[in-house]
Amino acid sequence: MGRTLYDKIWDEHVVHTEEDGTAVLYIDRHLVHEVTSPQAFEGLRMAGRKVRVPQATFAVPDHNIPTR
Repeated sequence: MGRTLYDKIWDEHVVHTEEDGTAVLYIDRHLVHEVTSPQAFEGLRMAGRKVRVPQATFAVPDHNIPTR
């Protein structure tokens, strides 16, 4: 039986597999939006880190406005 699209994508991104089956994946795209991304970027700033691969980061405005 052929492999599913999911299996193909998974296999292309596995960096390492532990003996118990836990996999470390390479994430090649990052999707950020306006609601929680500011906290993530603040955390990076406070840790003295930068976005590692800015070209792989895509922002999507979702027009969500918190009420409080």
